[in-house]
Amino acid sequence: MDATAAPSPRRPVWFRVAAVLLGLLVALLLVIAFFPWDLLREPVNRYVSERTGRKFEITRHLDASLGWRLATVKLDGVEFANPAWARDPYLVRAERAEFDISFWRLLSGKVVLPRLALDSPSLGLQMEEDGRRTWALGKDTSDEGTVPTIGLLQVDGGSLDFLAKHLEVDLHADFTFDTSRGDMPLSYEIKGRYRQQPLTAEGRTGNVLQLNAAGQPPFPIEIKLSAGHTRLKAEGTVVELASLDGLDAQFDMRGQNLGNLYPALGIALPQTPPYALSGNLRKQASLWEVRGLKGRLGLSDIGGDMQFDKSQKVPHLGGTLRSRVMDMDDLGPLIGLPPTSRSANAVEGVAPPPTITQVKRAQRDAGRKVLPDATLDFERLRAMNADVKYTADRIQNVRELPLDKGSVQVKLKDGVLTLDPLALGIASGKVAGAIRIDATQNPADIRASLDVRAMQLNRLIPKVETLKTSFGKLDGRINLSGRGNSVASWLGGASGDVAAITGRGQFSNLLLEFMGLDGGEIIKFLLEGDHNVTLRCAAVAFDVEKGVMNGRSLVFDTTDTVFNATGNINLANETMDIVVRQQPKDMSILALRTPLVVRGTFASPKAGVEAGPLATRGAAAVALGLINPLLALAATIETGPGQDADCQEVLAEAKQPSSRAAAAGAAKAKKQPAQSGG
Repeated sequence: MDATAAPSPRRPVWFRVAAVLLGLLVALLLVIAFFPWDLLREPVNRYVSERTGRKFEITRHLDASLGWRLATVKLDGVEFANPAWARDPYLVRAERAEFDISFWRLLSGKVVLPRLALDSPSLGLQMEEDGRRTWALGKDTSDEGTVPTIGLLQVDGGSLDFLAKHLEVDLHADFTFDTSRGDMPLSYEIKGRYRQQPLTAEGRTGNVLQLNAAGQPPFPIEIKLSAGHTRLKAEGTVVELASLDGLDAQFDMRGQNLGNLYPALGIALPQTPPYALSGNLRKQASLWEVRGLKGRLGLSDIGGDMQFDKSQKVPHLGGTLRSRVMDMDDLGPLIGLPPTSRSANAVEGVAPPPTITQVKRAQRDAGRKVLPDATLDFERLRAMNADVKYTADRIQNVRELPLDKGSVQVKLKDGVLTLDPLALGIASGKVAGAIRIDATQNPADIRASLDVRAMQLNRLIPKVETLKTSFGKLDGRINLSGRGNSVASWLGGASGDVAAITGRGQFSNLLLEFMGLDGGEIIKFLLEGDHNVTLRCAAVAFDVEKGVMNGRSLVFDTTDTVFNATGNINLANETMDIVVRQQPKDMSILALRTPLVVRGTFASPKAGVEAGPLATRGAAAVALGLINPLLALAATIETGPGQDADCQEVLAEAKQPSSRAAAAGAAKAKKQPAQSGG
């Protein structure tokens, strides 16, 4: 050895420590990589079974690999039992299962599975009204803290059962996997019952389902669903399946009644005839949006945009809707009437026609009562707030009521529903005002305040329009207030003021003489032709006290005849008793100058002359006829004692209620409190 050679330098201590640690780490990684994880299969089976209180078994093989944040666990054959209270014996049975698990979150007692893959699984999911659920992994299955969070779920087939008795849901789904189906290889079929109705569905989706995977790109999904009379088709994408967050889909939906969707959607939609709607449905966080909505409600078209925000303490529905043409037959369900056969059968393939029993029942009910008696649904009125504007550009099938167009803003806040402003185009004029229903009280406090402006009488009365006459314009008002839970019960106890007045105009005297039962004038007109009569003024005004409409001013004055009416209309019993007395102003022969009586029910009104005065005049004619047939005409000659009505006094009487109760009811109706319900 060379004595002069320099000694080798000593390595620092830290270097030797690092080398040892590195060696240990490499050894640890080698142990982990080649560790016989299957030796832990039985201990794992016992541990999980003891912690959950139900049998857990890896039936064939266990393997795992560890990363810095996640561990990947592979199970060859797995069975996990359900709690004893569940219908299905197993929560999951699968040929194979593979999942990533965050062991750092596991140390804090939270099971987070960013990815779960199952081969041919059978899943048994069940939840109870008290919060218990089969997929909670603790012994207390109502503890939400033991529910695992799953990000991505991948299956290649299998089946799933879901039962929630308190929600009236019992469904079975089968899955099949076929790579030839492109980006939607996973198909599913669902059968069962929902809300006491049979439900079937089928569709396709991507094989990786993002249950709770925020920030991931959306995956495709499509569905065809049938539940009771409701049909839904939708195709689009979604980011998170558990919450439907990031949903963006085109949909086509049809059914019998939009109001029937309340139990499923929690949205208090109005009662409607059969519908067929389509549009774009989107969801971000708690906001649902329908864009480009279009379709039909019965015979009426509908379109617009809607939003439903569930982030607020009370969910809020908003939007703007419009109909190019609205059919009157479609309004019945809004006030509690069944849709007509025209409306019920307008949407093909939705609703079968009413059964014979239903038709007979509707006819029987119509014969007994006319005013709608469907009660308010207080639960729905308090379930959400709303602000929706609706406009109908044209209204068709109006029959006796010549509606032209209409618009309304529907506001619902804290159980108080208002239609304000409400505007209807009728007979070239306008009815405008507000209706308020306070459902925070039971019975509800209901107020209606409507003004009538410049309606053309020749369009309101079909015979007048047919005879091409020219009436004046009608103005009026309806101010009613009261309490009730239906249209019928409210009107049956309402108080207030109903009035309509008109000024000068001209119309056919043919119509007047028919109304006056003036036989001689009719014969004369038929021989000599028609001419016009001048209307001086007319007023129809009622004091309404607790459902009884007492005539305050019922006058119709023309240059030929004065008509005065007395009587009342009972809105509670739906009966009427009106006597019209006419006094011709000219001499006429064959005039049957006896009062015209209108009596009966709203469903079956009866009109005719009073028998007493008519019989007296008839007896006189017979007696004179025995002396000389020519003298018989003397008993029917009207000498024309009728005098002009004082139009200023007539109109003044119609302007204000005369009774204290009616005035108080009208004043309350005109006072529309703030929307907050005060």
